[in-house]
Amino acid sequence: MNPDEKEDCECAPPQAETSPAGGPYRKRAAAKHLIERYYHQLTEGCGNESCSNSWCASSVGFSRMDNNAAAVKALELYKVNAKLCDPHPSKKGTASAYLESSAHSNSACSNRKMNHKDVHSIRDNFKDVNYLTEEKVYEILDICGEKEDYSPLIRVIGRVFSSAEGLVQSFRRSKPHTKEELKSLQGKDEDKDEDEKEAAACSATAMEEDSPASSSSSRLGEGSSGENDVQKLAPDEVSVDIEAVRRVYERLLSNEKIEAAFLNALVYLSPNVECDLTYHNVYSRDPNYLNLFVIVMENGNLHSPEYLEIALPQFCKAMSKLPLAAQAKLARLWSHYSAEQIRRMVETFQQLITYKVISNEFNSRNLVNDDDAVVASTKCLKIVYYANVLGGDLDVEHNEEEDEEPIPESSELTLQELLGEERRNKKGPRVDPLETELGIRTNDCRRPLIPFEEFVNEPLNEVLEMDKDYTFFKVETENKFSFMTCPFILNAVTKNLGLYYDNRIRMYSERRITVLYSLVQGQQLNPYLRLKVRRDHIIDDALVRLEMIAMENPADLKKQLYVEFEGEQGVDEGGVSKEFFQLVVEEIFNPDIGMFTYDERTKLFWFNASSFENEGQYTLIGIVLGLAIYNNCILDVHFPMVVYRKLMGKKGTFRDLADANPVLHQSLKELLEYEGSVEEDMMITFQISQTDLFGNPLMYDLRENGDKIPVTNENRKEFVAQYAEYMLNKSVEKQFKAFRRGFHMVTNESPLKYLFRPEEIELLICGSRNLDFLALEETTEYDGGYNRDSRIIKEFWETLHSFGEEQKRLFLQFTTGTDRAPVGGLGKLKMIIAKNGPDTDRLPTSHTCFNVLLLPEYSSKEKLRERLLKAITYAKGFGML
Repeated sequence: MNPDEKEDCECAPPQAETSPAGGPYRKRAAAKHLIERYYHQLTEGCGNESCSNSWCASSVGFSRMDNNAAAVKALELYKVNAKLCDPHPSKKGTASAYLESSAHSNSACSNRKMNHKDVHSIRDNFKDVNYLTEEKVYEILDICGEKEDYSPLIRVIGRVFSSAEGLVQSFRRSKPHTKEELKSLQGKDEDKDEDEKEAAACSATAMEEDSPASSSSSRLGEGSSGENDVQKLAPDEVSVDIEAVRRVYERLLSNEKIEAAFLNALVYLSPNVECDLTYHNVYSRDPNYLNLFVIVMENGNLHSPEYLEIALPQFCKAMSKLPLAAQAKLARLWSHYSAEQIRRMVETFQQLITYKVISNEFNSRNLVNDDDAVVASTKCLKIVYYANVLGGDLDVEHNEEEDEEPIPESSELTLQELLGEERRNKKGPRVDPLETELGIRTNDCRRPLIPFEEFVNEPLNEVLEMDKDYTFFKVETENKFSFMTCPFILNAVTKNLGLYYDNRIRMYSERRITVLYSLVQGQQLNPYLRLKVRRDHIIDDALVRLEMIAMENPADLKKQLYVEFEGEQGVDEGGVSKEFFQLVVEEIFNPDIGMFTYDERTKLFWFNASSFENEGQYTLIGIVLGLAIYNNCILDVHFPMVVYRKLMGKKGTFRDLADANPVLHQSLKELLEYEGSVEEDMMITFQISQTDLFGNPLMYDLRENGDKIPVTNENRKEFVAQYAEYMLNKSVEKQFKAFRRGFHMVTNESPLKYLFRPEEIELLICGSRNLDFLALEETTEYDGGYNRDSRIIKEFWETLHSFGEEQKRLFLQFTTGTDRAPVGGLGKLKMIIAKNGPDTDRLPTSHTCFNVLLLPEYSSKEKLRERLLKAITYAKGFGML
């Protein structure tokens, strides 16, 4: 077409009436095409900068309009047969796609045809493609495939994927219009003929398909159209077509050259995105900005070595700058992903963390906390972690009620304020902001999409300087990151070390405050929580003393525990406290006392619903458990997991009966699965029976007049839920509330809830049940002339490994003061074997405070075995006077 011809027809009015005859169908098709062209003209323009058509977006004085207004106006222009521009040769993108379709259809300008070569000449030049759709990618891919030259596609990917604006607009999903929207587009003219109505619907479709390209919604932070689109979405939805993105990646990533384009584009994109989020608050102006992160994270090759050096660290830094609301939306979106998709993202961030940890030498001078890539990827991993929680099996309803009476504060609080040392977290431990934004807690998740253990990064735990990290955690400065704010990435050993620092610093603080308090008020100096007890009256002495402290000044419970057995010379450096706790637990959980019941089948204890003991006794038991954690002592306590869940604020439910009362759980499960008539075959009601301490039956109505309400197939779920509620919550409500109150008296200011899950709380209190003495042998140190190759040492380990399970526990009890392994197993126990003279008839001795075994150099292996067995079997007490 020569310039003259182009000038003649560029803004010529369409001649719809000249369409070839062919009945109503052809007439409607022509109308549809014309209205679509009017719509594109109003939203995109013809591409001619000197266009004089007042109804073309390319003209100088044109006022831009949103999609809805453009669709309505397109219908009006069609009615009045207004001027219609042809797309300028420089106008590509959607216009070229339209030209492709119009080249194969009958339109008003049917006298202007394009041959196949002309169409390809337009398609080959994709310089104006600023965003992508699935169809556009396939179109370019097919053209490149025909020519066996993928450079045009590589250039397009590089341009779009390196541009935040282009990527945000790409791969938008379309929603079908409602009848009301179509009606508004059709206008109020009820006399329109059938083809005009059809055309109105076509214009709506064209508007929806082309909406990402409209300038009113494509410019980031400009106009209100993009914001309105997001407002219509659910909290867990985005406007990007995720399935289309996955299909595109699957097609393209198999080509190495195209994959390199994604990599290079990400390197260029990330710094700009980081800048946008840090300084321009772009997300609040255009929430569709989140699409960018959704699209990039669908790249299945992000964890490959090529990305780990530059591209992925930069992208993680940008992603970590997302505001809280955006992080929450991502977590909600990803919570709908499959377990495998969540695992892929976890592995991506974990691989980057591991790569950075291994490739650098982190130490006390070069902290891992200062590595931007590790910190940023950990923050990104937190989003995936909460997506994993949200997508799992949640129970957000069954929460324990808060204590009616607040735990009293220390009477020394005023002095602390005067000293400028006001207590932190007086109302309890901190809560993660993202957790608050999402309205869930980790403890609400009964079963995550993938196990929590997969979020732990062991190489990171090995290089983390926990004393420094804890300092950053307490100071809460913006320029220093603490991994304790992301406890999911830490293993139980590392978290336990953080808790140890917190407890010790609190002890030192209480000690210092006590000294200052005594100077100001002239009171007797008492910096420790001292307990002097008689071995044969340990419960009476200990619980009475603790009860007095709990009533007078609960803050004293947070001082360092110092136990003294009357008539014994042991000095408490930790070992005496260990034995004290063990003896107290043995007495308290004695079934003869009646405070707890013992199940022979499960070997577990449970609260006695009909106990004669008052609430104060249970409060004191809670204090003992809290003190054990606070003083880093392990207890031989056997509770079902539901107790630790309840301590963390969750009520027991039917599924908790599986370990608390497996026989009852199985019976109720069979009731739920019974296929016959429950009412006729089982004849049970909403009244249940229990027995008290003396074997007398006690009746309880799960509902009012429960004895008159039969259990049926329809209400059996309610019956099971009510039964579990009574057994695990209501029947022991008084006892457990007192127990929990005592526990919180010691731990209320501790980061315990923030750091640990219920199963980890059990590990803290009870230690590990797995006794790996080979691991203990590997970590044991020697002193006094012994070493690993000494004859007596080799014979000692051969003897110890030959012991039975019970004898091994006795040895642990003798050497360390407890028969349980610490958190992390026996490999974490630092035991020392020291020489205690030449051959002798004396028994081996130990310093349980320091885990030191004093072993004489016996002349034979047989004598060693005999002396050692006698020592561990009959050992009790600390140097009796």
